[in-house]
Amino acid sequence: MVTTRDIAERLGVSVSTVGRALSDDPRISEETKFRVRQTASEMGYVGNRAARMMRGASSNVVALVIPDIRNSFYSTIAHELSKNMAAEGFQLMLSETDDDRMVELRHLRELSANRVAGVIIVPSARPHSESVKLLKAVPHLQLLRRHPSLGSQWFGVDDHEALHRGTAHLVSQGHTHIAYVGGPTELPTGAERLRGFRSALGEGGLPDGAGRTELGPPASMDHGRQAVRRLLTGSDAPTALVLGSIQLTLGVLEELSEQGVKVPGELSVVGFGDEPGFSWWGPGLTTIGLPIQEMATGCALWLLRRLKTEPGNDGPYTSVSPGSLVLRGSTAPPDGRDPVAGSA
Repeated sequence: MVTTRDIAERLGVSVSTVGRALSDDPRISEETKFRVRQTASEMGYVGNRAARMMRGASSNVVALVIPDIRNSFYSTIAHELSKNMAAEGFQLMLSETDDDRMVELRHLRELSANRVAGVIIVPSARPHSESVKLLKAVPHLQLLRRHPSLGSQWFGVDDHEALHRGTAHLVSQGHTHIAYVGGPTELPTGAERLRGFRSALGEGGLPDGAGRTELGPPASMDHGRQAVRRLLTGSDAPTALVLGSIQLTLGVLEELSEQGVKVPGELSVVGFGDEPGFSWWGPGLTTIGLPIQEMATGCALWLLRRLKTEPGNDGPYTSVSPGSLVLRGSTAPPDGRDPVAGSA
């Protein structure tokens, strides 16, 4: 195994100079750092990161802690973050919690023990008190969801406005029986999306109770399927449906296809997120688009800046990205009525 002593002998410098150059010590000139790194690469040197960590140094690993990698929002975020981090010499590590606060705690313990440089977390609904303490000891920020106990650095979407916009579109087309399938209100995203749905109904002049709701696990396609079965059974079935997560949208679309429901003839649908297949589904899915790449880049730039500054320089920071309504063929006025007349 090639050591720092081997590199020092090749270059005719001290072992300490090699060590400092490889750790980017500011006392070493850029020219010397370049020569040392080039020689280390040519000789196949692999740094002993475990030894550095025993001396108290952080690793070059940044952790992304998320509920469910099957959700394309998180997988796309992970891909974009990985590219941004790699460009600056950091490696992204993925931890999946399944929205379980104890699994989340176990991951954070392990990440802390391995001295990760930073953490980007989509927190569970009720983070454990020990999770809160562990995160206070490492640079971190919250993504999409925000829990007050975890600090004031957050990147997210304006969930209220996103669902308000999707629901208001259906109201403007003349729908008066609109249902919402979304996540639980104990999650901040679930609460804000439900609030956006209800506020759009109220502003559209619809009475309280005009919108039926089915709330459940946001990562469960099965919940989406079961919810739409319940909604379409009986005489009070809605004429339009708004969805509050990508996985719920996938489940609902599968169920509608299996049942042969005509969209938008029998039911208008506004989805959440914009999977590549959504534009091909049926008449094309009208949906709420999310600025995933922009959010990932913003998260990466903020954390990289924080990792390069002194501790304590990370004051409150909030970045709220707007969603967008992507109009396709899955929404239309009920019973073929003119949208202006239907909303009068």
